[in-house]
Amino acid sequence: QVQLVESGGGLVQAGGSLRISCAASGSTSFINDIAWYRQAPDKQRELVASISSGGVTNYADSVKGRFTITRDNAKITVQLQMNNLKPEDTAIYYCNAKMSRFGVTSSYWGQGTQVTVSS
Repeated sequence: QVQLVESGGGLVQAGGSLRISCAASGSTSFINDIAWYRQAPDKQRELVASISSGGVTNYADSVKGRFTITRDNAKITVQLQMNNLKPEDTAIYYCNAKMSRFGVTSSYWGQGTQVTVSS
């Protein structure tokens, strides 16, 4: 089992910056990829950025050049630095961790943190 706790969301004006964090606990030794997803009202949840245990990153086209995902493998924390925020970035941001053990991959979600960007 893995528990994920997000923090750092809030309200910011367009063009501003926010950093959100995800702290993992539990069976963290088996965690592979950790990712940030977001879900805006009346929209499907979408992948924002991901990072592997080896540090390989992947970003949605809409956030490339503005968002940066980093990972501390010692503390098992992941941060998402969001710069030049736009109103369309407003959403609940969820941390997701994938764990592989005994040939089975499990997916865990945090409770989400609200990010609101005002125009």
